Amino acid sequence: MNSQKETKLLILSLLSTTFLLGFGFWLWNQLFGKNIISLAPENKSQGTRGSTSERISLGKKILVTANTNSDKEAGVQAFAKGDFTSAANNFKASLLKDRNDPETLIYLNNSQGDKSKYLKIAVSVPIGGNLDVAKEILRGVAQAQDRINRTEGINGKLLQVAIASDDNDPSLAQQLATQFVKDTSILAVVGHNASNASIAAAPVYQQGGLVMISPTSFAQNLSGIGSHIFRTIPSISSVAGSLSTHIVKTARKTNIGICADSKAIDNQSFKDELVKGILAAGGKVNLTNCDLFAANFNPNAVISQFISSGADSLVLAPHVDRINKALELAAANQGKLTLFASPTLYTFQTLQVGKADVNGMVLSVTWHPNAIPNNDFSQNAVKLWGGNVNWRTATAYDATMAIAKGLQQSKSRDELQNVLHSPSFSVYGATGKIEFLPSGDRNGTAILVKVQPSSKSSTGYDFVPLNNK
Repeated sequence: MNSQKETKLLILSLLSTTFLLGFGFWLWNQLFGKNIISLAPENKSQGTRGSTSERISLGKKILVTANTNSDKEAGVQAFAKGDFTSAANNFKASLLKDRNDPETLIYLNNSQGDKSKYLKIAVSVPIGGNLDVAKEILRGVAQAQDRINRTEGINGKLLQVAIASDDNDPSLAQQLATQFVKDTSILAVVGHNASNASIAAAPVYQQGGLVMISPTSFAQNLSGIGSHIFRTIPSISSVAGSLSTHIVKTARKTNIGICADSKAIDNQSFKDELVKGILAAGGKVNLTNCDLFAANFNPNAVISQFISSGADSLVLAPHVDRINKALELAAANQGKLTLFASPTLYTFQTLQVGKADVNGMVLSVTWHPNAIPNNDFSQNAVKLWGGNVNWRTATAYDATMAIAKGLQQSKSRDELQNVLHSPSFSVYGATGKIEFLPSGDRNGTAILVKVQPSSKSSTGYDFVPLNNK
C-alpha cells in the first residue's frame, strides 16, 4: 500500500511540475517571446525564401551598412515607394558625400524608371563575410553598369543590377542561386566570389538554365560543370604556371615551401598546379606540412620547421576570408624566407596589415592598372572611385561587360549562354579581349606583381608589375 501511495504521489508531482513549466513557458512567451525571436541570429542553413530575399536588393534596402548616410537612407525609402525621381536625387547626393560607395551607384542606375526600361541581372558578393572584397567586386559591376547606361544601353534598354549578399557561404550561395533561377526577370548572374560558394551554386544555375559568370573563383573543378557556367579569370594552371616558372627560373629558388588553406578549394587547386610547375621547372617542393586552416596553426613554429628543413622560400595561399592567417605567417617570417603568393593576397588588407612583412613578395594575378597600355578602364576607375582598383574590380567589370555584349545578341537565358559560347564572341574589357573556352574558362594569361614601398599608397606599399618597376 505504501508503495502504491508513493507512486501516485510521484505521478501527481510530475503532472504538477509539467503544468507549471508549461504555464511558465506560455507566460514568458507572451511577455517576452517577440523580443527573443527578433534578437535571434538568422539561421544561415535555413532555406526559406524570406531569409534569402532579405539578402537581395535593387535599391529598397541598404546591404552595405558600413557605407550609409541620411541621403542614402532617404534614397532607399523613396525607391521602396516607387518614387524613382526622389530616389535618384538622394543617391546622387549620397555619392557626393561618399563617391567610393558602389552600392549607391548601382542603386542610382537602378532608379531611372520602371522595370520596363531595364534588362535585369544580379551580382552576389560576400558583404557579411568579406566586405572589402565585396566592394571590390561591386565597383567593377557598378562601373560597367554606369558606362552601359550612360552610352547606348543594350538595344535601347538600361541595365538593372540586383545586389545579393552570400557571405561566401556555400549554403547561402545555393539558396540565392535558387531564388535567382526562380526570378525569370534575371537574365544572368555575376558571382560568386570564393570558389567554395561558386562550386556549390553552379549546379543550381546549370539545372535552372541561368548564366553564372564568376569574376574571382579559380578552383580547377569549376571548369566544365555546365554550359551556363563561366568565369573571367584565366585558368589556374596559367596563374600558377607563371609564378612557378618565376620562382625557379628567375628568383632561383631551389627548396620551396607552400602554405595553403585546406578548406579553400581554389587555393588547393593553385597549390596542385604550382607543385606541378615547380617540379617541371626543376625545383624542389619542401615537404613540411603547413595548413592555414589548422586549429593548432602556429606561425612561429611553422617558419622554424621550414627553415630547419632547408626551405629558401615560401608560397602563401590562404582562403579569401582568412588572409590574416597568411599575414601572421609573413610577420613570423621576418624576411628569412623569400615570399610568394596566390592572387588571393592581392588586397588592400595585405598592404595595410602586412606592410614591411610582405615587402618584396611576388604574386601571380590576372590584372594590374598599369598592365595594359592605352586601356581607359584604369583612368575611368580613378575618376569614378577616387583611386586605383584591383583585379577583382577589373574581372567583375569584364563579367558585366560580357553579359551586356551577349544580351545585345540574345533575348533569353538559353540564347545568352549560346552567344557566350560562340567562337565568334568577344568583348574588350578591363583585362583586354574577353573570350571563353568551351569549358567556360577565360582564354587569357596571368601577370606577376611585387609588393614595393610606394609614396602613392596610404599604406606606404603597393603592388607593382615586375616588368614596370
